[in-house]
Amino acid sequence: MRLSLMMAAGAAALLAGPALAQAPAQGTTTATLAEACASEGRDVAGATATGYCRGFMTGAGQYHREISVSRPPIFCLPDPSPSFDAAQASFVAWARSNPQYGAEPAVDGLMRWAATTYPCPAQPTPAGRASRTSRR
Repeated sequence: MRLSLMMAAGAAALLAGPALAQAPAQGTTTATLAEACASEGRDVAGATATGYCRGFMTGAGQYHREISVSRPPIFCLPDPSPSFDAAQASFVAWARSNPQYGAEPAVDGLMRWAATTYPCPAQPTPAGRASRTSRR
């Protein structure tokens, strides 16, 4: 069972398509993630790229939720939250409109997009304290 899962994972990695094949050795860039997210998933390579995109976005979102327990969040999703398709398309459009961030690590670009697209409401600043307007 374990071997078949490893073989399936290896096959998926081989079929990941050009979007993931171009990922730099140090990690996925914002441009590469956006390319994977732009895949339509009509074939095995496209479906793998779409799965990678959604897994990456889900993992980054879960990590953000956990670290936001003890510090201010970077972004705040509206209620109701957008669909995955809408968020994915929005990220792709943002990445294409902001190519200056294409070479950044994918998680940095994803957080830039989320902070721009889903800003948190301004919090009142206690008297005598400077506000935290920059999170990066």
